[in-house]
Amino acid sequence: MVWLAGVRRAGKTTLARMLPDTVYMNCDLPSVEDRLEDPESFFRSQTPDRIIVLDEVHRLPDPSRVLKIAVDEFPALRLLATGSSTLAATRKFRDALTGRKVTVYLTPVLWDECPDFGVTDLDQRLIRGGLPEAILAEEKDEQFFAEWLDSFYARDVQELFGIRQRSGFLSLLRLLLRQSGGLVDISALSRECDMSRPTVKAHLEALQVACAVFLLPPYHGGGRREILKRPKAYAFDTGFVTFARGWNEIHPEDRGPLWEHLVLDTLRSSVLEERLGYWRDKSGREVDFTVSRGNEVDAVECKLHPSRFAATSLEAFRRLYPRGRNLLVCPGVQQPYERRYGKMHVHVCSTGALPAFFR
Repeated sequence: MVWLAGVRRAGKTTLARMLPDTVYMNCDLPSVEDRLEDPESFFRSQTPDRIIVLDEVHRLPDPSRVLKIAVDEFPALRLLATGSSTLAATRKFRDALTGRKVTVYLTPVLWDECPDFGVTDLDQRLIRGGLPEAILAEEKDEQFFAEWLDSFYARDVQELFGIRQRSGFLSLLRLLLRQSGGLVDISALSRECDMSRPTVKAHLEALQVACAVFLLPPYHGGGRREILKRPKAYAFDTGFVTFARGWNEIHPEDRGPLWEHLVLDTLRSSVLEERLGYWRDKSGREVDFTVSRGNEVDAVECKLHPSRFAATSLEAFRRLYPRGRNLLVCPGVQQPYERRYGKMHVHVCSTGALPAFFR
């Protein structure tokens, strides 16, 4: 089974409908729910040469049962299921189908895909974000983002997790959007949202399962001066970051941190999330992203202009972890090239060249 995950309005349904020769099932419809009440009979009636699409499968009363029967009892079927969460949403999915599925996370529109949407200005992509509806709009629509947040809570969070504290949950989400890219401090979040630490932890886990927040763990080898435990929290889309911060234009000092989000999107589309991290020591030296590869670890740095990159932090990282590739990702690089910083070789490229390094 292929599980196509991603936030609402990211384009999952559009993508699923583009596949040829499918049996398309919109699980929002009562008629589809009736047809899948006896999943064994339904799947037995299908031919293996067609793809069965179960769109928004989490709308079914017991989606876990339907998927488990399909995967376990009808292995010859080709099944695509979509949802606004991972299969870790325990309220609806009692079986994560470990080892029996491939998960594809549909990111917002990647930076190197923007020309296909008529967008070539970086600030426009950062301000509006990458949801197709938002990026295609003539101007940023504040109402779109406000309505999305309300719909996200009402149709995803309540249904999947049973969270009833609407104001507290949305306050936490907006705070994480404003602080996107920063270290997670549970105690500070608890104080600012007026919720207990266990509640904040539970809500944060729900946000991660629902694909709204990505927690990036620290990479470390046990050094005493390394950050060992605190993850970074990245929002799923820059448009919601700028919306939460009340920005309608980008100041020069804000482009760099937002550019990190676009690089992370590309990494998440190319690399298993379990291999991603960041590195920081207690002196404040930091590598934006790390990618673990067996006994090696690649370092990925993000900069708007290659000429403004200082290699001090990368050199400190390589003294501890000498094995791995060094990548400097900048938006304006047309052709990848290599540059030396002292004894280090650094590959300079834009996001479009990143996947080739991790095939």
